[in-house]
Amino acid sequence: MKGRNIVIIGGNSGIGKSVAELAKESGANMFTYSKSQDDSNSLDVTEDFSEIAGLPEVIDGLVYCPGSINLKPFHRISIADFKSEMELNFFGAVRVLQSSMKNLKKSDHASVVLYSTVAVQTGMGFHSGIASAKGAIEGLVRSLAAEWAPNNIRVNAVAPSLTDTPLAQQLLSTEDKRSASDKRHPLGRIGKPEDIAEATMYLLSEKSSWITGQILPVDGGMSSLK
Repeated sequence: MKGRNIVIIGGNSGIGKSVAELAKESGANMFTYSKSQDDSNSLDVTEDFSEIAGLPEVIDGLVYCPGSINLKPFHRISIADFKSEMELNFFGAVRVLQSSMKNLKKSDHASVVLYSTVAVQTGMGFHSGIASAKGAIEGLVRSLAAEWAPNNIRVNAVAPSLTDTPLAQQLLSTEDKRSASDKRHPLGRIGKPEDIAEATMYLLSEKSSWITGQILPVDGGMSSLK
């Protein structure tokens, strides 16, 4: 990864922060953007934009991290809620990808990593909003992987289960909730940001150079074991 230009959208906390730390340790040139930043790299992905200031001329790796956890029974999810989920998780990714496309095409080995969720392939109650938005991400991954393969741009996604990030604290607010969440996973614990970051680094690196159009489950066995 040394000397490669890596762009991380949402790199100030949680999984994105862990990816940024690992990429920096590997010698990559880091370009991080986040809504919470106060400098020129502040970016609200829910707003309309067609360009991102300060992108490197050549992008070798692009990671889109913004996400949400809004779990409600279906009858309580409004159309506005569904639209909000799509704006952040899906349309934000589309805006970033369209703004970065020409820079990705200038790389000889570009890799794009998006994030899905275990709830897309494993039906879970109260997940209709987020599963719908991330299901759209999975479709986008496969379509773009096919379209961009001639440009040698790989497109993949990581599909985590519950991970111990600031975003998930509402689900882990007590020891009882944390213990119950741990026990739901076959490996006996929820994920750590580093678990997802390591998988992301693999997909960004040349070690995965023959992998594209894939959804990589990193979920403690949740999607395939009982």
